[in-house]
Amino acid sequence: MWSQNGSMTLGNKMDTLYNKNGLVFWTEREIRLRNMLATHFVDGIHTVLKIENRAFEMIQVEAPLLTPVEFINNSYTPADYFAVDDLVLRPETTMGSYRYFHWLLEHTEKKMRMPLCIWQHGKSFRREQDQVTKNMRLKEFYQLEFQCAYAVNTANDYSKAVIPAVKNMISEMIGPCRIEDSDRLPEYSERTVDVVCEKTNMEVCSISIRNDCKWTQTSGQVHEAKVLEVAIGTDRCVFNFVEK
Repeated sequence: MWSQNGSMTLGNKMDTLYNKNGLVFWTEREIRLRNMLATHFVDGIHTVLKIENRAFEMIQVEAPLLTPVEFINNSYTPADYFAVDDLVLRPETTMGSYRYFHWLLEHTEKKMRMPLCIWQHGKSFRREQDQVTKNMRLKEFYQLEFQCAYAVNTANDYSKAVIPAVKNMISEMIGPCRIEDSDRLPEYSERTVDVVCEKTNMEVCSISIRNDCKWTQTSGQVHEAKVLEVAIGTDRCVFNFVEK
């Protein structure tokens, strides 16, 4: 995906190695760039959460790519994901983070407490429409997702600090960005906004206040948490970093 002079060749040669749309080969240089961007964003999220509430803990997890179909959010239909029997190549990392979050609260020797941020940087898979690669509608792609969970009666609206901070840290790396209310509001979201790169008009991040984090303890008691989700498309950030 890089030419000999260092320029990007997305949509030119590398994306046709399998002769299938939406499947990209990433070079070593791009992989390093993706990891560098992820580290920058993780540090930024950690900083803003700690400023807002020093009790926030951040924990990284790597959940399986294959997810039991019963854990896939109802906002996704079989037309959206790839499935084999009762397993699905995850369309997002959220459900794995939720499961780990519930386990931390209940089953670890020293039970964790909210506020707690579980984050993953890994691949997700969706049946995207075939488009030219420069639109970055990839069928498999990297997501850097933060599930920042806190009590439903928390007075602090963390989104007021997190949204501008995320826009600024992304803008530092890929150039000017703007915040837009999302044109789609999933059923699990009270509010969703997108971070859009000004130069390419490409969405690179979405931030949602989710209300679908509920679980039943072994005692049978039902609990819930409010979740501020920050989902950054690091592949798209790589593309826009180079375009800058």
